[in-house]
Amino acid sequence: MNISIILAHPKPGSFNHAIAGTAAEALRRIGHNVVLHDLCQEQFPPLLSIAELESDAKLEPVIASHGAEIAQTGGIIIVHPNWWGMPPAILKGWIDRVLRPEVAYRFVANDKGEGVPLGLLKARAAIVFNTANTPDDREREIFGDPLESLWKRCVFDLCGVRNVHRRTFSVVITSTPQQRADWLLEVEKTVARYFPAAACAGKK
Repeated sequence: MNISIILAHPKPGSFNHAIAGTAAEALRRIGHNVVLHDLCQEQFPPLLSIAELESDAKLEPVIASHGAEIAQTGGIIIVHPNWWGMPPAILKGWIDRVLRPEVAYRFVANDKGEGVPLGLLKARAAIVFNTANTPDDREREIFGDPLESLWKRCVFDLCGVRNVHRRTFSVVITSTPQQRADWLLEVEKTVARYFPAAACAGKK
């Protein structure tokens, strides 16, 4: 199976990089074809232009390439830190520019945007791994866990991916080496559970 990993963290060697690398290695080990995009290292251009608002816009090659990949991939993994209850700006720009009409969703006939679009992504599942320096209970009780709503309801559900798992690792800043090792082991087990080796056969 083809699986796309989208990583958004500016610091090489961050725990986000460790998560993405661990996921990629685990999936390749069981036979999946993995493409890992480090958006910051690749210098992905996040700003949406006026021209791109048109459904038939001529896209920059990098945007067209990302769109073609994500439209056909069998699985999606997103890795990013929780910054102010939001993804880093470069990842928000990736959403804006790549998950566009006729790539990730389509409005039905006579719908000008007021209805529920038809999701087009073919991914059988999506996983979102977040890191945070806010305890889980405070994130839920005080802030309402905005990333949960963003990824599950606003992004993947709209784009047709119903099987979505999200996991936040926190508090990272005070975590021990053993905690991080345990978290990475959890990453390995999670990606193998959602994208088992059996799914590789004939689907590369």
